[in-house]
Amino acid sequence: MIALEAQKTVAARVSLDGVGLHTGAPVRVTLVPAPSDHGIFFRRTDVSDRDNMVPALYDHVRDTTLCTVLVNGAGVSVRTVEHLMAALSGLHIDNVVIEIDGPELPILDGSAQPFVEMIERVGTRNQRPPRRAIKILKRVEVVVDGKIAALVPGEGFGIDFEIDFPSKAIERRSGSYDLGNGGFAELLSGARTFGFRAEVEYLRSKGLALGGSLDNAVVVDGDAIMNPEGLRFDDEFVRHKALDALGDLYLAGAPIIGRFEGYKSGHALNNKLLYALFADRTAWTYVAAVEEVEGQSGAAWAGASVAAPL
Repeated sequence: MIALEAQKTVAARVSLDGVGLHTGAPVRVTLVPAPSDHGIFFRRTDVSDRDNMVPALYDHVRDTTLCTVLVNGAGVSVRTVEHLMAALSGLHIDNVVIEIDGPELPILDGSAQPFVEMIERVGTRNQRPPRRAIKILKRVEVVVDGKIAALVPGEGFGIDFEIDFPSKAIERRSGSYDLGNGGFAELLSGARTFGFRAEVEYLRSKGLALGGSLDNAVVVDGDAIMNPEGLRFDDEFVRHKALDALGDLYLAGAPIIGRFEGYKSGHALNNKLLYALFADRTAWTYVAAVEEVEGQSGAAWAGASVAAPL
């Protein structure tokens, strides 16, 4: 049976503690239920002298150096939002206030899995209005220095990604990930961020990667992986790039019905793609998201084929 998919929020307040990857500072993040049609906002609880609400929207991205940084009109920022945004996207959460007592989200284990587990501790709550989605009507593409990011029409949502690194530990890999039927939790959520040992001293001289360690990132030294446990997936590197893209794309303000294609794309190009998409009003339309309901449970987001324009 096909039905309109309801908006969702978290069922109760839930918190998680960790350290920032770049700041190295301890931080607590708390998800707070929000009403329908509210959207996703960050609230900097350590800021009281100006507007401390930061919208989770693509046009508030002000920096993409190794992570995605959001800034509001008062200059209040939140950085490294992409992993939590990916978790919210993968679990279909539309409305939530994310309280954070510092400038950066915790890196945790370098993946989105701890955020998924955090949300699963309290569950989600359906809200009355239907969920709104962005349906891709034609190909939109941005190309910078040979790197490519594109959105194309399609059913549901999926990601095709290809990476190419000189290190033999990574090399050229590609992956195709369909994210319906709980695909995010299974395919992408556990893939960890990665970096190169040779870059660590330079990054730290710039005030970055101060909290990085083998506990929260896969570290590559030349052609070798330093982490004693190895990789979680044979293609963990490309899966993490797909995870980052999912989080960056959720800054569109709604889920996307279509397919993302990335070649060596990163946070900056992902953001440019959303600007290109919304600049072409013939490339997309808002629709009501639908789900295929089997009996009384087992819902899976279906999307495009019977979605109604809003």
